Amino acid sequence: MLFDSSIRKELARSFGATLVVLVTVVMTMMLIRTLGQASRGNVNPSDVMLIMGFTVLGQLSTILSLSLFIAIVGTLSRMYRDSEMVIWFASGRGLASLVGPLLRFAWPVLLTIAVLALGVWPWANEQIQTLKTQFEQRSDVDRIAPGEFQESANGTRVFFIDKDSPDDKSASNVFIAANEHGRESVTSARSAKVEIIDGERVAFLLQGSRMETRTDSPTLRLSSFAEYSTRIERSTTPSAIVEIMAKSLPTLALLQSPEPSLRAELGWRLGLALGAFNLVLLALAVASVNPRAGRSSSLVFALFAFIVYYNFMTLGQSWVGAERIGLLPMQLLLHGGMFSLALLTLAVRHNRWSPRQLLGAGRTGATA
Repeated sequence: MLFDSSIRKELARSFGATLVVLVTVVMTMMLIRTLGQASRGNVNPSDVMLIMGFTVLGQLSTILSLSLFIAIVGTLSRMYRDSEMVIWFASGRGLASLVGPLLRFAWPVLLTIAVLALGVWPWANEQIQTLKTQFEQRSDVDRIAPGEFQESANGTRVFFIDKDSPDDKSASNVFIAANEHGRESVTSARSAKVEIIDGERVAFLLQGSRMETRTDSPTLRLSSFAEYSTRIERSTTPSAIVEIMAKSLPTLALLQSPEPSLRAELGWRLGLALGAFNLVLLALAVASVNPRAGRSSSLVFALFAFIVYYNFMTLGQSWVGAERIGLLPMQLLLHGGMFSLALLTLAVRHNRWSPRQLLGAGRTGATA
């Protein structure tokens, strides 16, 4: 009982410290990423902190899984290094007897990961998409500060409008410099307005002129117009729309849908919860200390195992989405296989089986 409480206290300290470090790193990365999106005009600069917060909240299940994995591996490795595990084994308890204390410590974290993956993840994605959609519904003319040159959201045009614009949906004295598909053009107009046509923003320029050149030809084309329309930005591709919709749908809706992309998203969410449980067993199975290696060797191996596992989860999600494998076979193959591997490794270390004993047992079974 004393040993159980002491190991849980040490796990709590290690888990808390690891979680703070990882959350700080992820928040810094998300802040840089969100600021980059804001500079490209994809998100509202005033919503940067909100989007960063929702993004970190959506990724918190993965952060918690990694923090728990590192905390268990680091704590057990320290116990091996300080010979505390020798005392534990000398008392007649094996490695498998640590499963109980670890699960008693980890079950609140595992439950939190499941709630975050199945409920908070789609909600956070929905909030992010709502903020982006509200900002994208504004035209590029709305985003431009009058009297200043500014790039469009896709980076292919430079806009300028006069400071004395009549309202928020129109502009006067418009200048547009564009470079698209091997063509460079400069367009000026007395006024402009923006309308939504078939889901795309189209700018109508009135009373202006246009100069166009081609990068592969020295010819120059000059024209005047009473009205000229140009598409401001391409609409979102269908595949991107499906991906965004899948990430934002509630888990219950995914359960009721046979669509491969939605089944793939469901597999990812379930995998976050199943993977966290498997990582607890795997951490117990692989934690050890090699006196000839550095103290951080076990943590390096833990990070490598975590990365490989989550890459396989991403690969499985893409395979389910491409209908190369079903959802249930993928779950059984990946997470069931990892669970079996963790139990096998734990059994080998608990019973201290040598490779010769394992090979001998296999040959005996084959002979029988």
